[in-house]
Amino acid sequence: MLHEGRLGIQMAHRAAIRSIERVVGENAPLQDAAIAAAGIRRMLEAGSVLVLTGAGVSTDSGIPDYRGPKGSLLRHRPMTYQEFLHEPSVRHRYWARSFVGWRHMAQAAPNSIHRSLAQWEATGKISGIVTQNVDGLHVAAGSLNVIPLHGDLQQISCLNCGALENRENLDVRLHEANPGYLERIDLDPSLVNPDGDVTLDEAHVAEFHMIGCLVCGSKKLKPNVVYFGENVPPERKVRLKELEAQSASLLVIGSSLAVMSGYKLLLDARSSGKPVGLINGGPTRGDSKADYRWRSNIAEAIAVLESSGDGAVRRPM
Repeated sequence: MLHEGRLGIQMAHRAAIRSIERVVGENAPLQDAAIAAAGIRRMLEAGSVLVLTGAGVSTDSGIPDYRGPKGSLLRHRPMTYQEFLHEPSVRHRYWARSFVGWRHMAQAAPNSIHRSLAQWEATGKISGIVTQNVDGLHVAAGSLNVIPLHGDLQQISCLNCGALENRENLDVRLHEANPGYLERIDLDPSLVNPDGDVTLDEAHVAEFHMIGCLVCGSKKLKPNVVYFGENVPPERKVRLKELEAQSASLLVIGSSLAVMSGYKLLLDARSSGKPVGLINGGPTRGDSKADYRWRSNIAEAIAVLESSGDGAVRRPM
């Protein structure tokens, strides 16, 4: 039985690694930008568009994406849920790196894309936002109907007793336990990863002191986010299904759709016969299945969609 349990963990870990390493290449011809823009504009004019956002929406806020030209996967492999859950040294390394990286994540502010989406929701163009990001910037920009598909870095949960703690409070306690630690590290903001941590050398990791849960004292603390290899919570899936049912179409912004939890929204929309639009700087896993594929700088594309609708569209660079 124990062997079967370990085998299951190893299989889940390997599946997570395959998801991380998935390469998204060209799978459909590029579409004329004017045609794509016009189609997506018609979707927005009809209203009740479900928007799925990925890391590309937050790059203008200083948070790198995973798979872009300067994405964090070029220098860093995210840990899997199985590693975090079963290897104490991996958890310790994460918290040392996250303690440093949080300085940058906490300062990130919504950009023009987040603000535009909040306005679209207020005017009925979109029914809500499902985001793969864990930075909380959609809510900070004023969006109300937001489903954080992969959770939120702002909340910490104890894997031992289930107690929850706000990240700001945990950060205060980490400061008290690690006096002078941050001052000894010269952080390059460009090296902060989308999940909030940053690469540190082993010497700095070793000197970091982790603290315990306020309720039970356990050091098995985890940011309330969905890691690679972890399932989206069932209650979040129920809420997602309700929002999908209320929506007339799907618009994916800033995501390569490499991860199945996001790609499934596109498959659901297709099976329901709903229009699908994509706005991304590079290829996506769903290009061949989308009605409108707009390869563009995202902020520029959103600005065009907010214009008077004269049809003038800048060609992709």
